[in-house]
Amino acid sequence: MTMNSNAANFQFVTFALGDEVFAVPVTVVREILDHEEAFKIPHGPDYLLGLRDVRGQGVPVIDLRLRLGMSPTVRTPHTRVLVLDIPIGERTLSLGMVADKVFEVTPFHRDAIDDAPDIGVRWRSEYIEGVVRRQGDFVVIINLARLFSDGGAAIASAAAAAVA
Repeated sequence: MTMNSNAANFQFVTFALGDEVFAVPVTVVREILDHEEAFKIPHGPDYLLGLRDVRGQGVPVIDLRLRLGMSPTVRTPHTRVLVLDIPIGERTLSLGMVADKVFEVTPFHRDAIDDAPDIGVRWRSEYIEGVVRRQGDFVVIINLARLFSDGGAAIASAAAAAVA
């Protein structure tokens, strides 16, 4: 996603991890599903929960809370899986990302998106595309390509090994 587009608004899907609100570009969200247990993959990264069948495709499912250094997701009736198609270089990484709760698709005006803060957050700031102030709180926009560019190979190889 590039923030220097001529469009005044960018559309995002907002979701919660604990009490914090995050967002990803709507353009990478294929669908939102109810949470189901994933087929376990041995020797994968700790945040890789396993594989899930999404319309005939084996899609790796990750616990974003673990990937960001938070406590593991505790499943509730609100827990959802966002199925994402993330462009990384010349390929597309398809994965399911567990969220505690999905809120809405919402526009953010590009002028309202601040750069990632350098300090004061518990996750690594290079994974943050930007921050939006909304209703007295913050929404953190995640840079999915950066978040999964290093882990993408591990996810893909673990998924391929499980299918083989």
